[in-house]
Amino acid sequence: MSIEVYRDAWGVPHLRAADPDELAFAQGRVTARDRAWQLEVERHRAQGTTAAFLGAAELGWDTFVRRARLADTARRCFARLEETDAPTAAWVRAYVDGVNDGLAEGADRAPEFADTGLTPGRWEPWTPLAVWLSTHILFAGFPTKLWRDEVARRLGEEWTELFATDGPGTAGSNGWVVAGGRTASGAALVAGDPHRFIEAPGVYQQIRLACPAYDVVGLAVPGVPGLAHFGHTGPVAWAITNAMADYQDLYRERLRRLPDGTVEALGPDGWAPAAAHRETLGVADAEPVVVEVIETARGPVIIGADDEPGDSSSPWEALALRYPPRVTGELGFGVLPALLRARTVTDVDTALDGWVEPVNVVQAADTRGGLLHRVAGHVPVRDRANSLRIVPAWDPAHAWADAPAPLPRAEVRGHAVMANARGLAAPLGVEFAPPHRAARIGELLDGSAAWTPETTAAIHSDTDNPSAARLLEAVRRAGEDTETGAGAPGRHGGGTPVPLSPAGAGVRERLLAWDRRMDAESTDAGLYAAVRGAVVRRLAGHEAFTALREPAPYPELFRPWLALGPRVAFALETLLVAGPVPAGDVDRIVREALDEVGAGEPPAAWGVTHRLAPWQALPDPDDDRWPGLGGDHDCVLSTSSVPGWTDRSARASAARYVWDLADRERSRWIVPFGASGVPGNPHHRDQLPLWLRGELAPVTTDWQNLIKEQG
Repeated sequence: MSIEVYRDAWGVPHLRAADPDELAFAQGRVTARDRAWQLEVERHRAQGTTAAFLGAAELGWDTFVRRARLADTARRCFARLEETDAPTAAWVRAYVDGVNDGLAEGADRAPEFADTGLTPGRWEPWTPLAVWLSTHILFAGFPTKLWRDEVARRLGEEWTELFATDGPGTAGSNGWVVAGGRTASGAALVAGDPHRFIEAPGVYQQIRLACPAYDVVGLAVPGVPGLAHFGHTGPVAWAITNAMADYQDLYRERLRRLPDGTVEALGPDGWAPAAAHRETLGVADAEPVVVEVIETARGPVIIGADDEPGDSSSPWEALALRYPPRVTGELGFGVLPALLRARTVTDVDTALDGWVEPVNVVQAADTRGGLLHRVAGHVPVRDRANSLRIVPAWDPAHAWADAPAPLPRAEVRGHAVMANARGLAAPLGVEFAPPHRAARIGELLDGSAAWTPETTAAIHSDTDNPSAARLLEAVRRAGEDTETGAGAPGRHGGGTPVPLSPAGAGVRERLLAWDRRMDAESTDAGLYAAVRGAVVRRLAGHEAFTALREPAPYPELFRPWLALGPRVAFALETLLVAGPVPAGDVDRIVREALDEVGAGEPPAAWGVTHRLAPWQALPDPDDDRWPGLGGDHDCVLSTSSVPGWTDRSARASAARYVWDLADRERSRWIVPFGASGVPGNPHHRDQLPLWLRGELAPVTTDWQNLIKEQG
């Protein structure tokens, strides 16, 4: 093989090979050498075997993966890929061969293998598809349907969508494309940042892939060949954001077991056989656990498979998950090599017609002046109730149509922005992010007609918090009510509000003078966060929500979507002006929160408590060392916490990028940590200081400015 590996000043691998298959092999091998531990964790997560080396805490995830049939779905999708697109299947195999070739060397470098006693396993041709599925299976937020069902049942049907927002389990992004008429160079810029749960090592890998057929820089998902989400081929560049589409359904199944042990499910045409078998989950330092895996005509049973009553003749209820790759056998991997070969936005557009999951908004630009703004993915056509709630499996009204929904697209006039808000993808979803990030990016873009990659970094790091406006209005009103000494009967239900304490009045005065920026060093931002947290806790404790405080009867894996506190925190803007809590009680809660914060120790600067909290497969014994952050959930610099419960941020920018269509070498990018997943490597976390400051590292493409790696 004629494979060459180069590195830039940040350790980013630049790979050169004779053809695409050799290049895929090189990508797999260098990823295994740089990130062996990460790859093996992802392989085990995709197969539902993590508890075997990480312990019983991972049993919830492993059980879900087994019951959702993720690995089996990946096998099906790869088999179909071999039938319909043999060249792409061979390309994926080449990547897997490279991973297997580099894993042993990578594992020798990674101390985590010795710490856990894990031995590198063997990747199968379908493993990258399984990694992709496990990484994105929760993106569409189907657990939110569990929450809406609980709200409707416990609080009332009228409140089903009360908590709708970009909630605790979803992933979002900022993305924008600026036409050449609005840039200093006259060529377009494509920029943005995906917001994901931050993991160490990072979920995106900076890489360059070059062969005679193409030369592409971009951000890869470790364990998956090519550059699915973000790439720049020179003539064309593309990027994605989460469309917030709804494309997964939950069905309430009625199951029964026959005397011979087989299982049946009640469907639209009556009782029909369901597939059922048992699988054994290994658990480190504990006995194995056996789970039953059941699949009906709707899909795999993910909740309630083990709820069978003691009387074996009695039916029981469970929940089945229906998701497009399981139904169609398609995952869209044929798109990946087509994107690498793209030369124009038309090429990107055509390639993405085959995309499946997750459903994304795509933005692209080329050197000919072409621009693209469209949705890509598979969204089934079905009854709207499917998108809102759990639906009965036996009702034919909830079946999927044979053809997927048409996908929206829009013309780019000057610039286009997508930040998970209701807009281009509105017909395809139910819950979207508040409009704040999208509106703020648009406002900033309107401020110049000479954008450059350097000036664009200021948008990435903007800390203005528009979502604070509604709480600040309630803060202002709290003082006005107590200054007049009388409550307005229409709003407060009569009576005289209790005046603010002098300390509470001082907090109010500071907040009303605050510039609304969530800068890490800002004590006023810390003060706002403290008041917001106190308001959230009091709202969540209000008697109106008593029925929602009892834990929902679902596996712990889904608790982030089902906990009342986080739901109140992310829906605070709505709950301040609507919902079952009377307006007078809302005003009282705000006054009490001001007094509480005023009576306590002065809050520290925002970055003192708002600290990075990345997920790691092995617990970090010193997690207090992670740095403080600026930004907040609805800032463009989106760094999410759970107000009222923790200021720690587990979700933020998993990468930032600016693709320049005038000169690819003027493009910029950054990831939270570094190119290497090996502790002690110089490039393990060398990008973290830049990421914290909102700076971007240069993209180097001149081979003469790279260092060739030996061996």
